[in-house]
Formats: sequence, structure tokens, C-alpha cells
Amino acid sequence: MSDWEAVTIISLDLPSGPALLFVKASQGKEQGRRFYACSACRDRKDCRFFQWADEKISQARLLAREEYNRSCQPPMTHQQYMTRFQEFIALPLAKRKFCRDCQQLLLEGDWQEHSGHRVLGDVAISHLKTPSQLLRPLENKRSNAQYLFSDRSCTFLLDTITSLGNTRVLCVGTPRLHEWIISKSPENSKPKVKSLLLDIDFRYSQFYGKDEFCHYNMFNHHFFGGEASQEICQKFLQEDDGRGVIMVTDPPFGGLVEPLAFSFNKIRDMWKTTSAKASTELPIFWIFPYFFETRILQCFTEFSMLDYQVDYDNHTLFKHGKTGRKQSPVRIFTNVSPESIVLPASEGYRFCSICKRYVSSGNRHCEICTSCTSKDGRAWKHCHLCNRCVKPSWTHCSSCGRCALEGHSCGSKVEGCFLCGDRDHKRSSCPRDKTQNHSKRSLKISVKKSSRIPAVWKKKNKQKKKKPSS
Repeated sequence: MSDWEAVTIISLDLPSGPALLFVKASQGKEQGRRFYACSACRDRKDCRFFQWADEKISQARLLAREEYNRSCQPPMTHQQYMTRFQEFIALPLAKRKFCRDCQQLLLEGDWQEHSGHRVLGDVAISHLKTPSQLLRPLENKRSNAQYLFSDRSCTFLLDTITSLGNTRVLCVGTPRLHEWIISKSPENSKPKVKSLLLDIDFRYSQFYGKDEFCHYNMFNHHFFGGEASQEICQKFLQEDDGRGVIMVTDPPFGGLVEPLAFSFNKIRDMWKTTSAKASTELPIFWIFPYFFETRILQCFTEFSMLDYQVDYDNHTLFKHGKTGRKQSPVRIFTNVSPESIVLPASEGYRFCSICKRYVSSGNRHCEICTSCTSKDGRAWKHCHLCNRCVKPSWTHCSSCGRCALEGHSCGSKVEGCFLCGDRDHKRSSCPRDKTQNHSKRSLKISVKKSSRIPAVWKKKNKQKKKKPSS
């Protein structure tokens, strides 16, 4: 077994599935040292896994890691959760209880064990149909923070999805939309909209069967249920020869765009295998902050950003209706034609006949840029020196040669390449960065050897200067 194969097998044994391969870069150095880290957690406090790519692992360390991984597994299988769910709904209302501390539905035999916990009684069927309101949202911003769509956003998304003729929705990390579709699409409605939820939060296994929920990590395209779970997703995508399905995803905003794009392309490949679809693509709504537009468009050149502001129930800042810089920065990136997506006029959106898309009330068309240039909902202004539109709070700085906020520190932000210092390119296209081609080669090899092996990505952000622990 080669060193590369051994490292890859080790990386599969994490609670969150396959690890990702990063590069720890240092300014001025051509090549950094490669290491494996957790795909889901971006803080060592949440997942202590770390391994240099060229590091040899002792048998004792492997055994300790396996023991730790077993301790992080869900307490029950999906099938066991479903068996308990059937027993739970058969109980009379007075005996249906939910432990707020353990986030678990309780059967009568569990009551004694949870006697000192905060327990919710009289759990009705309506509660079971809206588990995102029953469960406590995960709030770790460095790992799997959960921000749940508001009713306003859910209504818009479902109305838009149905107006486009879609009858199936693959909800990747959007539990609130998933339950909204189920509750707002009665059995006798025609056509009935079906939904399949892919989410890393295993707690939803308590409420949804295998045809409604798959335990999934979108950062490494890992199905925790194995091939059986992946086949359920593929069958859902390929139903009716792949017609009438759309993918809606709302990833954690702190996640790297490139691994997400890799996973979404894998999902598109699962959809494409039904028949020849050379001229069509799987419709996608990728919900993300507008300031990630450049990165997303680098991965999906056919995407465009809508002006619609997505807001959340449990986020203090991402709320609709606020003004100025406090408006929600979350937008919808999609490969669906913007002209066909009607934004609500009641909220001030209007159609720009030149851009052929709906824009916000403050997004004015710039004759020089030949487009509606605002990204954040405010009216932007054109800078003739920069030859582009900028935020209204920015002014042109003659020292920096660009527009910036008033009172900024001149020269504090070095534009150009982090690796070599040249100003005519970014590090992603630096000719001195030898890890670029190496990473691509590694990706091709890993995918060829095993479909379960993760993609290889470079970490673009600076790493902490802390010696990694085992």
C-alpha cells in the first residue's frame, strides 16, 4: 500500500466523513505543506482531527482515533429512529414528550432517564410536521450553524419553484423549506410537490423516513447511509427522466466555496446519468451572501445572482425590511434564466427591460456599466476613475488609486498576489504556485481510485501559526 493510499483510508474515518486536503501557504514561499482536516468543522475545538499529508501514523494513534470516531456517531440508526417514531405517534397526546436537553423524542421507557431534564409535553402531530421549530438550531458559526428561512422566504421560494414547473425539490441543507413544502403541498393537490432533504444534522432522522431524509455532508459529498442512501437520492433526481426537479441549497456561510461546488457538481452528475441531456442542466438555487459572487461564478460560469433578499427567522442581522447596510446580504445564485424569475412588486422589485431581469428598488441602471450594478440593495454610484460603480459610502482615494471607505488606512490592503507580491494577478492564478497543478492531479487520481475519496482543495485563507497537535 502506498503512502497516498494509507492517508486516504485514514481520512475516511471521521465523524463527518472524508477529510479534505489543504495547503498551508506562507507568503513568499512557492509551495506549502499539505495536511488533512475536517471538512465540516473549521475550528480545531470542534473537530480535533489534523494530519500532515506526509505524516506516518502509529497503530496506537489509529486505534485512539477510531475510538473517538465511534463516540461521535449518532446513538441510533435511521431505521431505529423510524421504528421509535411509529411507536411515538401511536401514543396518546398526554404521553408524547420531547426532551429539550437531549433533543430526542421520548417513549414511556425513556421518562425515568430524562426525569431531571427540560421536557416538553403534549407533542402534537403539528409539532412533528415542523421539526425545525421543535429542534434547537445549531449555532456554531465555525461548523454547522443553522439559520432557518423565514415564512416570507419559504413562500417566495415555493411559489417560484412551482411557477417554473418543478414538482420535486432536492433540499440540500434547507430543513425549513423541506418541511414547508411537505406542509403546504397536500396529498390531493395537483401536481403535488415532493421534497428530499439532505442534511448533516442527524436529528432529522427522528422525523423523516428514508425517502424524505438522507444524512449528508455537502462539503465532501458524503452520504452517511452509504450506497443505499445515495441510491435514494439518485432515484429521486432521475424520476420522470430527470424532468421537473430543482436543487435548493443553503450552505453555512463560513464554508469554502470550492468544496461545495465540487459536491454540487457530483449531484448534477447523479442527475445527468438518466439520459442524454447535453443541452440542459439541473436547475439550482444556491443561497449565499452576495460578496461571494466572484467565487461562485468562477465555479459556475453560467450562474447569475438575483436581487431577492433572503432572510431568516433566527438571525438578528439577516432580516428583510432593514435599511442601509443592515439589509440582508443573502442572495440566490442560479442557472435559471433571471428573466423567468418574478420578484414580488409588493416589496419594491421591478423589471429592468435592458438587463432583462428583476431588480430591487434601489438598483439603478448605469448607462456606462450597461447594467444594474448594485449588489447590496442600495443605489450605487459610478466612479469614472475606477471605471465602475461602487458603494455609496465609498470615495476615490488618490493614494490607493481606488475607491474605499472614508477614513481607511491607505496601503493597508495589499492588492495582488499573496504568494509572490505581484499586483497583476491573484494567488489562484500565480505561475509560481506549484501546488495548483499538483492538487488537480491528486484530485483526478483520488476520484479514479475510489468514489468515496474526497476532492483535494487548497485552503486560501491564512492558517493559525500554532503547532498542530495529534
